[in-house]
Amino acid sequence: MSFKVWSKAIRVPFFTATLIPVTLGSITAWYDTNNFMWMRFWLAMLGALLIHIGTNLANDYFDHLWGCDEINPNPTPFSGGSRVIQKRLIAPKKILCASLVTFILGSVIGLYLNYLSGKNVILMLGVIGVFLGFFYSAKPLRIGYGSFGELAVGLGFGPLMVIGAYYVQAQSLSFKISLISIPVGLLIALVLFINEFPDYASDKAVGKRTLVVILGKKRAVILYHSLLAATYLVIISLVIFKFLPFLCLIALFSLPLAFRAFVVSKNNFDKIYELLPANASTIGLHSLIGLLLYAGFVLDKIF
Repeated sequence: MSFKVWSKAIRVPFFTATLIPVTLGSITAWYDTNNFMWMRFWLAMLGALLIHIGTNLANDYFDHLWGCDEINPNPTPFSGGSRVIQKRLIAPKKILCASLVTFILGSVIGLYLNYLSGKNVILMLGVIGVFLGFFYSAKPLRIGYGSFGELAVGLGFGPLMVIGAYYVQAQSLSFKISLISIPVGLLIALVLFINEFPDYASDKAVGKRTLVVILGKKRAVILYHSLLAATYLVIISLVIFKFLPFLCLIALFSLPLAFRAFVVSKNNFDKIYELLPANASTIGLHSLIGLLLYAGFVLDKIF
């Protein structure tokens, strides 16, 4: 089995969903403590990526099992699964086995970090993360098939990862880090949200009640715009109340990309391929705002 096929299955381009929050939590800890433990950083990153891979593979397997991806006539680069099962590139059972193996490996790393860190904070965060990742698509919960899928993704790739990465470095928790995790949590939830628009018909057909299915596309795009604006309001508020350094306001340099996502989604929310620039822009926003927040912390520390 080629590396290229497995790269497609694990959806490597979406790894930014993990890279951004783990790095943000780690940089915030460095900012607060003047200390950075590289070994723990790389272990946290690897463990989180393995859980992410397990989640992606489990999602592919169970979406295949429930017929969701099979009946989707319009898969896009951002939605409809990796398609490796549908194209018969990898057998479904191999996808499931790989998912379980990566969940186990990620959990082993998490247990080691928990041993190093103490107090079982990483254990608790890790258990929640694995639970959300596996049961996002698996029975009996199938979280992603109800109205809490977006919330679960925002929580898992937002607060859980940011707080976990912070604790691994700082060995402490604070109310501040929970607040700092909100923008990246909102942004990754928005990535999932906008990517659900192309899947509206197939999701509805198999009873997958995403927010787009529940609200309908017209009302869902209004919520998308509201949450997009809320992300910036949260960042500005965190700076005003001094939970973020003043220089983190450079995150506002991402506004042109947000405006593009707004305009494209407003005009094309009911189309599939015309909406794709909004999908790409939302993913780009998640990465760009994350990078700008890093830069804000580093620049504030230097100056």
